Amino acid sequence: MAKVFIVDEQPMYRQGIRAALGRMADVEIAGDADLTEAILAPIDSVMPDVVIMGADTAFAECLRLCRAVKVRAPSVSIIVLSGDGQQDEQAFQAIKAQASAFLGRNVSPDELSRAIARCARGEHPINETLATRPRVAEQILKQFHELSREKETASFMSPLTPKEMEVLQYMAQGFLNKQIADKLDVTEQTIKNHITSILRKLNANARTQAVVIAIKKGLVVLTKD
Repeated sequence: MAKVFIVDEQPMYRQGIRAALGRMADVEIAGDADLTEAILAPIDSVMPDVVIMGADTAFAECLRLCRAVKVRAPSVSIIVLSGDGQQDEQAFQAIKAQASAFLGRNVSPDELSRAIARCARGEHPINETLATRPRVAEQILKQFHELSREKETASFMSPLTPKEMEVLQYMAQGFLNKQIADKLDVTEQTIKNHITSILRKLNANARTQAVVIAIKKGLVVLTKD
C-alpha cells in the first residue's frame, strides 16, 4: 500500500484527489495541505511514499517546495500536477526539481493510480518525457553541456557490453541501484561499477544525461506500463 500526501493550492482540487484516492484499496492517504512552506513539517512527520503536488498559477512555488522536500526526504517520490501536462518548459523544470512524474491536472484517477504505484516502487515515469518530448531532452543536454563544458556529449569512448546495456535499460526505466541488482541477481556494488563504466563510455556525468544520450542513440526504448 502506498502512503500518499496531497498538496495543492486549490482546496476543492485537493478534496477531489482525496475522494478519488480514498476509493483505491492500495492507497493510504497520509494527509493533505495547501501549497505553502507549512507542508514540510507534516511530510517529515508522516514520511509518505509519494507526495502529489499540484499548482495552476503557483507553479514556481510548487517547484521550490518540490526541491525542498527532496532535500529533506530524498526517498520520497513527488508527482507534479500542472496545466495540461503538455508544456515542455514545465516538464523540463519538473525534471530539474527531481520530480518522479509530471502529469496534467486533468489526469484520470486510473492514470494517477498507475503513476502512484510506479513512483512508490521507486520508478521515475518522468523519464518517459525524454523519449516523447525531444525539446525537453535537448534542454537537458544543453544544460549538462553548459555545466560540464564537455566536448560532444553523444560521442562514445568504447561500446557498451551486453550487461551494461541491460543495466542502462533499467536506468532508463527509473530503477534504483538496489532494484537493478535484485533484477540481475548481483550485488549493488556490481551495479554501481557498471553505471560508472556506462557514464564513462557515454561521456556523461549523471544518470539522467546518460539516459538522454542513450535514447538519442537508440540504445534504449522506453515503454509505458
